[in-house]
Amino acid sequence: MSKVRAKKHLGQHFLKDLNVAEKTAGSLTGHMETGVVLEIGPGMGVLTDFLLKKNWDLKLIEIDKESITYLNTKYEGENLEIIEGDFLNYDFREKLSGSHAIIGNFPYNISSQIFFKVLERRHLVTEVVGMLQKEVAERMTSKKGNKTYGILSVLLQAYYDVEYLFTVPPEVFDPPPKVNSGVIRIKRNEVDKLDCNEKLFFRLVKQAFSTRRKTLRNALKPMGLSDEFKAMPMLDLRAEQLGVAEFVLLTQQLEASWKE
Repeated sequence: MSKVRAKKHLGQHFLKDLNVAEKTAGSLTGHMETGVVLEIGPGMGVLTDFLLKKNWDLKLIEIDKESITYLNTKYEGENLEIIEGDFLNYDFREKLSGSHAIIGNFPYNISSQIFFKVLERRHLVTEVVGMLQKEVAERMTSKKGNKTYGILSVLLQAYYDVEYLFTVPPEVFDPPPKVNSGVIRIKRNEVDKLDCNEKLFFRLVKQAFSTRRKTLRNALKPMGLSDEFKAMPMLDLRAEQLGVAEFVLLTQQLEASWKE
């Protein structure tokens, strides 16, 4: 089999270091007794080879037709399913209707979008092990008060326990990216539903960080604040100073102020 050519427009950087691949695959724990695993963008199957050894109910989703052809030949007769499609736009209702974990060496250009999609499917996605740009990985796992703390930090930490696992240097990829990568793991927590209007929570968090240097009083102005709400001492703070619980409280107070 000839090698698959990495395509710049797909953000492909194929993992070639077997030790890193094994360590990444081994980071998946089967949280909440989930045995179904979806690998995003398997490329030439370097990570897949180690996942197969774990006896997961394995599904691969790949957008690159050249990779699809390669994988179908490589894994002919193996106990896995190869789905041709774009993870961000794929309708999984038929293929993945139950709980499942996700793993992958995520393309840098869509890694954040992958996690927003995970949040949409949080009732089904129990765990994610993702390899992505180090800066983005650190942002997702950082805590309040940190300069790298942002929208995805809050939204992911509302529903998942997040941890930064290890750093991966450029030379383990072909072609090597210009920056380091980081592997993170998120595991679904016990929060079934936040104690507030969740759609408003998402909207408020995004608005709060849209102008992160401003106080919340100024950042949230476009949301139509009542005088009473604007008087809250919490609004003297900036978005990066609030944790999930404070954002939930703020969402409750904002919705209540609209009803008065």
